[in-house]
Amino acid sequence: MKKDRILLFIPAYNCEDQIVRVLASLKDEILEFIEEIIVINNRSTDGTEKAVLDFKAEHTELNLKLFRNDENYGLGGSQKVAFSYAIEKGFDYVVMVHGDDQGNLWDFLPVFKKRIYRNYDCVLGARFMRGSRLEGYSALRTFGNIVYDFLFAAAIKQRVFDLGSGLNMYDVSMLRDGFYLRFPDNLMFNYCMVLALQYYNQTCRFYPISWRETDQVSNVKLSSQAVKVLKILFDYIDNPSSIRGEYRDKEIAAYTFEEIG
Repeated sequence: MKKDRILLFIPAYNCEDQIVRVLASLKDEILEFIEEIIVINNRSTDGTEKAVLDFKAEHTELNLKLFRNDENYGLGGSQKVAFSYAIEKGFDYVVMVHGDDQGNLWDFLPVFKKRIYRNYDCVLGARFMRGSRLEGYSALRTFGNIVYDFLFAAAIKQRVFDLGSGLNMYDVSMLRDGFYLRFPDNLMFNYCMVLALQYYNQTCRFYPISWRETDQVSNVKLSSQAVKVLKILFDYIDNPSSIRGEYRDKEIAAYTFEEIG
């Protein structure tokens, strides 16, 4: 049986303490399924970049590369960089785990071992379904997320258990036409990806994961983001073809980067 070529993508922004923990967790069974690891530094202002380079120097057995975005593209923009790289290099699948150590790639080990991902266009980590585990996540935020999951589920007419966790896996073939390139470059990128599931007839499996908030610094501005998310949702309900429109505040012709290690 042909071995699937799986790229692991780790977006990183100002997480010098956490990124080392994420990289250190990549061992044993997990590495059997990962062909290459890329960390995409989104113009961090702390020691994130040095921490990755130091770790790489000490662990030469890892096929690990460090990229630096030419601009701060935001989380969505970094995902676009990773998707384009996966397409260009001929990978079959791309997995994302955030560099701030909130999610745990080991939660996807059964997804890898049982080849669950082969049956879907994407497997999305879910923090709010049976079997998930939350640590340090407030009851209020949990309730708010569940309400939004319900609203989006009603819009796309299928169950939704998370609108944007930091652990997701995509079949590269679903990404080749670049439908996502006009999606927001910020944290709302994944909200549009969920709406796109219905519009583009994509198949999805939500999978329960663990999630913890300990020493991470959140970049989410809850009140302003909530309003913008509702606008995206209601625009889609009113006109599903709106998902093909321009969501970015600044149009970027090419999401470029430099390989620095």
